Amino acid sequence: ELLPLIRRFYRLGFNIEATYGTAAFLRENGVRCHSYALHGHSQEAAELQVIFRKIREGHITYFINTRDTRSGHARSAGTRIRQCAAENGVPALTSPDTVRALLDALEDVVFPVGTI
Repeated sequence: ELLPLIRRFYRLGFNIEATYGTAAFLRENGVRCHSYALHGHSQEAAELQVIFRKIREGHITYFINTRDTRSGHARSAGTRIRQCAAENGVPALTSPDTVRALLDALEDVVFPVGTI
C-alpha cells in the first residue's frame, strides 16, 4: 500500500533510507534507496546507532513505520526508532492515510525540478 506513496516522496526529491528488508522490496519495485541491514544482534545495534545519529543530527525529515505500534516487544527496533524520532522532533508516520495527506500537502508547495 505504501509503495506508490514512497514513489511520490522520491519524485519530490526525497532520499529514501530503509531497513534491509524494506529496501530490498523498494529496489525490486524500482525505487532507489539506501539501506540499513537490521538483522543479527550486533549488526542491528550498530545500525540502530547510525539511524539514531542521523535522526539526532537532523538528517531524517520523516520516519514512516506502519506496523501495529501496539504489537511486538516494547524495545523492538521500530519502537526504539519511533522513540528517538519523537524525542528529536521528527514526525513518525504510522498510517498510510497520514502519509498520503502529508504528500498531498507537500506536492502543493514543492516545485518539481524540470529540464529547460
